[in-house]
Amino acid sequence: MPEMNMAKAINLALHEAMAKDERVIILGQDVGRDEGVFRVTEGLSAKYGDKRVIDTPLAESGIIGAAIGMAVYGLRPVCEIQFAGFDYYGYQQMESHAARLRNRTRGRITVPLVMRAPYGGGIRAPEHHSESKEAIYAHTPGLKLVIPSGPRNARALLLAAIADPDPVIYYEPKAIYRLFREEVPEKTEIMPLGKANIARVGKDITLISYGASMQAALGAAENLAQENVDCEIIDLLSLSPLDIDTIINSIKKTGRAVVIHEAPRTCGVGAEIIAQINEHALLYLEAPIKRVTGYDTPFPYFSKEQYYIPDADKVAMACRSILDIDGAAN
Repeated sequence: MPEMNMAKAINLALHEAMAKDERVIILGQDVGRDEGVFRVTEGLSAKYGDKRVIDTPLAESGIIGAAIGMAVYGLRPVCEIQFAGFDYYGYQQMESHAARLRNRTRGRITVPLVMRAPYGGGIRAPEHHSESKEAIYAHTPGLKLVIPSGPRNARALLLAAIADPDPVIYYEPKAIYRLFREEVPEKTEIMPLGKANIARVGKDITLISYGASMQAALGAAENLAQENVDCEIIDLLSLSPLDIDTIINSIKKTGRAVVIHEAPRTCGVGAEIIAQINEHALLYLEAPIKRVTGYDTPFPYFSKEQYYIPDADKVAMACRSILDIDGAAN
């Protein structure tokens, strides 16, 4: 199997989807001639032409509004918002129309569109280029929200999102676009939406994360293994729908949990996960659940970025605290 980074894997998925189905249309700012700010749409315009790869004005509401119209009339648009910090301008279109049309028409009309957006920090970008606002979309009924954590699942999840009959938000953790390579099968691979992955099997404590924060979880697990702590790691992959069954089954085994995400803490995805654990598995818990998250502040500028983003040391510290609470060895 060839090895590739996440940016190349997403590009591969777009090529595969466009080759398979002529209804798949790409649109967004600079996606055509300039091949995207992160070069994720590289080669698409040259291969498929400007009727299927459409450079738009800098107008997020217009990009998403046009995509909704395309989807309603039979196309499968994949619209790119250049940075997730600018997708607020299109949120009204997503919430008021894309998310509601199936219900509004009692299932007569669906909106099979994908909104791609690079999100999160870690690349020393300026203001409005490093936000993690996934909780807004996870809170919106009628939308699906997918966040890959590596090249292989990025390709498989994007193909599933494009094939889905409903609107899907596909958030791309840009800090890991080119951070590492992974084997990606030559044969097309599709993963179901709404299913988490157990990235590491363990018995002492459950680490729950997604996107770029999976790197902090994996690093913490490696460090704690040297202290005879066996971590289980759940990669959520989909925040809406959320695979609560996989989470609960793990909690019943380990009795302890840490939730990790880069987004601000208050009303973040971690809070919902903890609430559901308390509802479904409270009596299995051996210690309070901890969160390792970003702070309730705007994302900081360059020099402070590393203090804001969760890392392996912060996650390991939270795990040790939990293990100490009930007297477990660390």
